[in-house]
Amino acid sequence: MTVSADGLPPLREVISKHALRAQKSLGQNFLLDLNLTGKIARQAGDLSKCDVLEIGPGPGGLTRALLYEGARRVVAVERDERCMPALAEISDHYDGRLKVISGDALALDPTQYLNGPIKIIANLPYNIGTELLVRWLTPPQWPPYWDSLTLMFQREVAKRIVAQPGSKAYGRLSVLAQWRSDAKIVMDLPPQAFTPAPKVSSAVVHITKCDKPKFDCNAKMLERVVATAFNQRRKMLRASLKSLAPDIEDRLNAVGIPPTERAEQLSVEQFCILSNQF
Repeated sequence: MTVSADGLPPLREVISKHALRAQKSLGQNFLLDLNLTGKIARQAGDLSKCDVLEIGPGPGGLTRALLYEGARRVVAVERDERCMPALAEISDHYDGRLKVISGDALALDPTQYLNGPIKIIANLPYNIGTELLVRWLTPPQWPPYWDSLTLMFQREVAKRIVAQPGSKAYGRLSVLAQWRSDAKIVMDLPPQAFTPAPKVSSAVVHITKCDKPKFDCNAKMLERVVATAFNQRRKMLRASLKSLAPDIEDRLNAVGIPPTERAEQLSVEQFCILSNQF
C-alpha cells in the first residue's frame, strides 16, 4: 500500500476505498493534493498552541494537513455520513487529536469542544461559506472566540471580502470583514486543483481579528444600514436608504455624506458614522 508523508494512504486511495464521490448538493469539491493542503494550513501560522475548527472536512485532506503541521487539536464538523469512516482512520492515526462532529455547521455550536486560542481553517462548502463567514464576523460580543479565519472561497467571494471602496466587488462582506478585522488574499487555486473541478477559480482569505472595532458603531445597526444600502447599490443613498428614515437626506448631510453618493463609494468609517445617525 502506498503511504503519504503523514503515514496515511494517498487521498485518491481513501476516496476509492470509501466510495466518496463529491456531491454537488453538499457544495463539495475535494482538494486531493496534500502539498496544497499543507500550504493552506501554513497560511494560518503556528498551530501548535491552538485548537482548530474545520468545517466540511470531506475525506480529510485539509484535516490531515492541519494535524501534520502540528495543530494542538482539530474539531471537524461534517454532515456527510459517508465521510465518517475515512475521518475515523485519521483520528486513530493521530491518537485523539481529532474530534469529528457529525452535523450541520449552521445548526450547532462547536465552541463547547474547543479551547482557546482558536483558529478556524476550512475549505468551506460553496453553498454555506458566505453565511458562515457573516456569522463569524457578527457575533453578539467582540472580540469573537476565534483569533483568525483562514478560509477558501470562490475567488469572486474572496475579492468581495478584501475589496476597497469604489470597486465593483466592494459591498456588504467588505464592510463587515474590514470593520473589526484585517483581511487579505493569501493563495489562489485553479479549478483543476479540485475533484471534481469547479467552473470557477478559488482563493484562500486570511482574516485576523482586531481586539476592538476600528470605528465606534452599533453592530446591528451597521449590518442593517450596509445591507439596505447595497441591496440597491445602483441607486443613490437618498433613495436606497429611504426605508430606514424619511429624513435620510438630512441625516446624510449632517455627517458630510452627499445624498447623491452610492453605497460602493462610502468607506467603512463613513458607514460607521452614518450608522450612528440612527
